[in-house]
Amino acid sequence: MEFIGIEQKKEQLTIVWLVEDGQDLAALGLDKEQLAYVTSKRQVTPEAKRSRFLAINLYSHWLVLLFPDTKKTGSALSESYRQDGVQLQQWAHSHQIEQLQCSGSPEGVDRLMATLEGLALANYQFLPYFSEPDAKKFTLQQVWVIGLPDGKLKELQVIKEAVYRTRDLVNEPLSALTAPKLADEIVEMTKKVGIEVEILDKARIEALKMGGLLAVNKGSIDPPRFCIMDYKPENAVNEKPLILVGKGIVYDTGGLSLKPTPNSMDHMKSDMAGAAAVVGVMYAIAALNWPVRVVALVPTTDNRPDGNAYVPGDIIQMHNGLFVEVLNTDAEGRMILADALSYAKKYDPELVIDIATLTGSAQVAVGSIGTVAMGTAGVHPMSRLKTAGEAAHERVVEFPLWEEYGKMLETEVADIKNIGGREAGAITAGKFLEKFTDYPWIHLDIAGPSFLFAKDGYRTIGGTGTGVRLLLEFIRNTYIKSEEQ
Repeated sequence: MEFIGIEQKKEQLTIVWLVEDGQDLAALGLDKEQLAYVTSKRQVTPEAKRSRFLAINLYSHWLVLLFPDTKKTGSALSESYRQDGVQLQQWAHSHQIEQLQCSGSPEGVDRLMATLEGLALANYQFLPYFSEPDAKKFTLQQVWVIGLPDGKLKELQVIKEAVYRTRDLVNEPLSALTAPKLADEIVEMTKKVGIEVEILDKARIEALKMGGLLAVNKGSIDPPRFCIMDYKPENAVNEKPLILVGKGIVYDTGGLSLKPTPNSMDHMKSDMAGAAAVVGVMYAIAALNWPVRVVALVPTTDNRPDGNAYVPGDIIQMHNGLFVEVLNTDAEGRMILADALSYAKKYDPELVIDIATLTGSAQVAVGSIGTVAMGTAGVHPMSRLKTAGEAAHERVVEFPLWEEYGKMLETEVADIKNIGGREAGAITAGKFLEKFTDYPWIHLDIAGPSFLFAKDGYRTIGGTGTGVRLLLEFIRNTYIKSEEQ
């Protein structure tokens, strides 16, 4: 689906008006009968709620009126606009509409953006493995947008593309997306927008002594990759780079600590959702020409129980020299992230954010509704991240990193072990990662919201693209808006 900007409405084409509360409807060209119909639907009676979505059949085309939810404010109101877009997408498909045009008031640019964002994200489908995909395809293909500045229109299109591509990567099965193939996809996607990409093969990973990544990869028939994406705009507002790190486990069996199935291994193609989100963010930043120096690191492999696989009881030396006692091979994400976080030190970063489907504990704690965060970056970056989460409706819950949690990772045979006890699993995973950082750092655990088994508004079944809009909003608020003020 694409967005196309126009200055005036097209005749005989379904039009959607984002109506302000109290706006004179006669100005929209409604006749007396139509005005009476709208008035009756907008009246609150004991039998019916006040209608906010009204579709009027004008025979040659439809007129759709969207009214705001006057009971909501702030980020909740913005989210209601996205949900209006979801309802619009469902209505358009049910009426086999291929094109429509959408317009709001000059003061309602943010509302128009949010509505169209919800519409676009709800229109996503993953269809490459259907023998007749056209029979499954949503009908809506083009949206003509009236009154949206060119820059906003481009931003809307780019964010849609970034989320779509992120979802595509998460939804691809291992048979189509091994670690080397993920690296190829990263090259293909980012070269279009001028990002420097370097892919390290197994020999170079060995030379860097990335023991965590190499250990997890030992059971795989496919070699690992370490992907580096470097976006260097000439007018960057930050002297030190922002580093994004994404967990790239393309499939997780649990290794020799084998997961049960069903319901735990079946969807483990999604264990690289953090890596996919990082790629989507990098694509969007470069496509929008944002003046921010950003480096992304993606360690990638699968985790399998081959005869040569690493085992519980192994002691692994990591990239930074620390020795790790492995007590659970299913705690593999932190092993590969630790090497990447250690490698990030070479850039002298301003801030490092890792994003990963790291623990079932985070999912148990907040479900599919939110993302668990923790870190050492301090109050201001975390506050901005939470604010971004509210704005994007990818909400963030901060967990503590108290010193006592680190004691749960102590062992008699190595510097640290790779799991704590039963309690505070999401936090002890974060404490493990903290050992490999010496810079401002935030950890995001997206185990809950990254993959869904039922549609939730514009979050479609399968990969949701969680993290893309959150991080873009954070970067905008931290670097772009602060520079404009």
